[in-house]
Amino acid sequence: MLKAFKNHIKQQLPFLKESKLLVAISGGVDSVVLTHLCKEANLDFALAHCNFNLRGNESDSDESFVLELAEDLDVEVFIQNFDTESFAKNEKLSIQLAARQLRYDWFFELSEQLEFDYILTAHHADDNLETFLINLSRGTGLEGLKGIPEVNETIVRPLLFFSREDIEDFAKKYHLKWREDSSNASTKYLRNKLRHDVIPVLKDINPEVLSNFQNTLAHLNDSSTIVEDAVDLFLNKAIVTIDDSQISYKISEFEALNNPKAYLFEIFKDYGFTQWKDIENLLTAQSGKLVFSKTHQLLKDRDCLILSEMSSEKNNEIVTVIENQNEIKLPNGILHFKSVNEIGDTDKSTIYIDKKTLNYPLTVRYWEKGDYFYPLGMQGKKKLSKFFKDEKLSLLDKQNTLLLCSNHQVVWVINHRADNRFKITKQTQDILKIKYQK
Repeated sequence: MLKAFKNHIKQQLPFLKESKLLVAISGGVDSVVLTHLCKEANLDFALAHCNFNLRGNESDSDESFVLELAEDLDVEVFIQNFDTESFAKNEKLSIQLAARQLRYDWFFELSEQLEFDYILTAHHADDNLETFLINLSRGTGLEGLKGIPEVNETIVRPLLFFSREDIEDFAKKYHLKWREDSSNASTKYLRNKLRHDVIPVLKDINPEVLSNFQNTLAHLNDSSTIVEDAVDLFLNKAIVTIDDSQISYKISEFEALNNPKAYLFEIFKDYGFTQWKDIENLLTAQSGKLVFSKTHQLLKDRDCLILSEMSSEKNNEIVTVIENQNEIKLPNGILHFKSVNEIGDTDKSTIYIDKKTLNYPLTVRYWEKGDYFYPLGMQGKKKLSKFFKDEKLSLLDKQNTLLLCSNHQVVWVINHRADNRFKITKQTQDILKIKYQK
């Protein structure tokens, strides 16, 4: 296995030879073997061990074992203790998810602070098969069937193409010591049930199941590339606008497809949506219809679908602008204020007003039902709700519209239209330029 490991590093992961590595070690056979292989391959690495304090003395013994192993191999080791149960309770997570989050958050923090290039974990081929079966049993798309990636940004899994049997044989051949996690014997968790009850049956039916599984993953990853290319080509035609707050998609492009649901799934699956029938129905729904995930919302607005992030409750705090202030930060941009001698080019993002018509401090707030103003260039006043309708603003645009006000009067519907009452006249002596920048 050592020779195969070295060859794999040389051919597939050569960047590891020139990198500073952090090896995640639990004390179990997988991570212990990875540690010894890295040592024999002369890689530059340190160890990182998490004590989750979930198994009493057993957890502490794992920590002691890792410290002794690091001393024997003369490698640096980092230990972190966690109150996993309290974290899981506070964050409303399962113990497994809580431990995973704590582990990786610490690994990334350690890597950033001490400038490690990559984090190595000991996932192997059997882990990959277990993950595949878990995703399959819960229902997933093509992405969930591609398996664990060998390289995912700074996470590298150099044992992914070795089996659990390969790893255990290596450990026994070289008389390595490791720790057994008693919780791994329990079939209470789905992964352990698959490991102990399902996968052995599959291997009994077909001893080549792991090898065949690797071939299947290769085919699925190739197919995934074709899907990604097709979706990218489609998005080039379908996306109407994109900015920091939302993405608009042309509905007619979806309607022209033979299978719009498949494209809807591929485009929106990473935003937490699961109601695929409801999303497909948005294509023919009335304008204003919404579908929500925990993090995003998808809106049918006339001939577009508009994707935006779900904000926590809208901030109703009023932002104050004092006289001679140069700029203020808003939730979605910056307002710049500058006294000038003459009027320049104007557009929706830039207005010029008579400074003497203002009563300071000015305020910036979200629009509310019943608000009205006197649109520049028009006669009389107009309700903002009617103005938005005439301007064909989407529901999301309306929700995010801010007003610059003076003494409760609207000076500017920011990034849309100034108010006639504050315009420049022949009598104006002090000109104030106000510019909105996203």
